[in-house]
Amino acid sequence: MSSKKKELGKGIRALLANIETQEAENPVELVKDLTHTIASLPVDSIEPNPNQPRTDFDPVALNELSESLKVHGLIQPVTVRRMPGDKFQIISGERRFRASKMAGLKEIPAYIRIANDQEILEMALVENIQRKDLNPLEVAFTYQRLLDECNLTHEALATRVAKDRSTVTNFLRLIKLPPEIQSALKTQELSMGHARALAGIEDPVKMIFLYNQVRNKGMSVRETESLIRDYQTPKEKVRKKPAEADYDLRRVQNELSKTLETKVDIRQTAQGKGNITIHFVNTEDLNRILDILEK
Repeated sequence: MSSKKKELGKGIRALLANIETQEAENPVELVKDLTHTIASLPVDSIEPNPNQPRTDFDPVALNELSESLKVHGLIQPVTVRRMPGDKFQIISGERRFRASKMAGLKEIPAYIRIANDQEILEMALVENIQRKDLNPLEVAFTYQRLLDECNLTHEALATRVAKDRSTVTNFLRLIKLPPEIQSALKTQELSMGHARALAGIEDPVKMIFLYNQVRNKGMSVRETESLIRDYQTPKEKVRKKPAEADYDLRRVQNELSKTLETKVDIRQTAQGKGNITIHFVNTEDLNRILDILEK
């Protein structure tokens, strides 16, 4: 039996004493041991993580989890790091920690890790993405913090969170959305697909205009993407013809109609190209028109 398993039988004080000894002698081995060691920690000794990427906790879902914990206890341990004064800080599992406090639990199971602030932030983000859905804005803002506070490149960030770089870039673009659209995304009135399409519009005023169309018409993501493409595709400019040209065209059209004794339409583009449409009602009428044209 390993010494680690023996230490668990001595309680939290013996475990903490062991941490202090190993931290000084062999910190690498200590981290490996603590990764698999579960301790029972007093809830009052644990504090929230100020770097927690999740900022919104559904009170209804939190209360439901709390009621479940009153019956079954906390099965999945939280992960913490040791702080000064026999205190601990949540790395991951803050939702479970909050529900445990609501349920009145005195102690909860926890993994204890040794990590600096950058590692705490990275582990909290990755754990939350894997275990509990964050809203897209929470992910985007935390990605930006990793870039700014940890001096990561986009490639390094993508590696840290196990995502394609394009996925990371799409999330980061959400930060530049106007507050009105960000709010709709946060409340799930707008999906990530809608927001990603709208983020391709550089002018925020035009972006809001298109967003209102999407919202008012209840457009799907595909319809939104089509709307954006149509908006971004330059339309052919139609050059207005001088009034004299319009008059001459109508005059020719009327003369042909009189000569052929049928309706004639003439259409001309801004480039001068066009077509003439001669209408007929039956085969006899067509032959009559052809005879006139031959003469």
